Amino acid sequence: MSQSIESTSTLLLKVKNGDSAAQERLCATYIPILSKWAHGRLPAYARELSDTDDLVQNTLISALRNVHNFESVREGAFLIYLRKALLNHIRLEIRRSHSAIKDNLEQASNSVDPNASLLENAIGLETLENYEEGLMKLSEVEREAVILRVEFGFEYLEIAAAIEANSANAACMKVTRALAKLAKNMQ
Repeated sequence: MSQSIESTSTLLLKVKNGDSAAQERLCATYIPILSKWAHGRLPAYARELSDTDDLVQNTLISALRNVHNFESVREGAFLIYLRKALLNHIRLEIRRSHSAIKDNLEQASNSVDPNASLLENAIGLETLENYEEGLMKLSEVEREAVILRVEFGFEYLEIAAAIEANSANAACMKVTRALAKLAKNMQ
């Protein structure tokens, strides 16, 4: 994993210069990571319109189309950028499916109470929104550290390389403090 992260800046530079092999290696590196992260984030009701693998691929394609606009600050920045883009795609898909569900419910006047499932989904979305808002109150490095650890399951040594911390212990401390701030931000 850390070898992939270490080469991200180099791969991005090659992709910007038109190297299609570098683009394939970048995709091969990030598709499994993003697929694992996205697994289960797209509710079942939204999968009829699109599936998670499609969203991951569309996110990467879109990001690679716009790679010339991306400035790599640290090694982990591209993964954070992809996560944000994928999360936006997932939200868009959820909104589209809500709209489709609403249209179907209006057409089919059956006795099922649609508000119960929509309320449950809204509560889940509200918690996710609260988490995202809490993340945005963290510094960029704190946000990256939390996302890499919590959402992608990176080891502290990998996080240290991604956020340019001096050691795995320093990265652990950064994550721990950032999580405490995040919890306070979410209250």
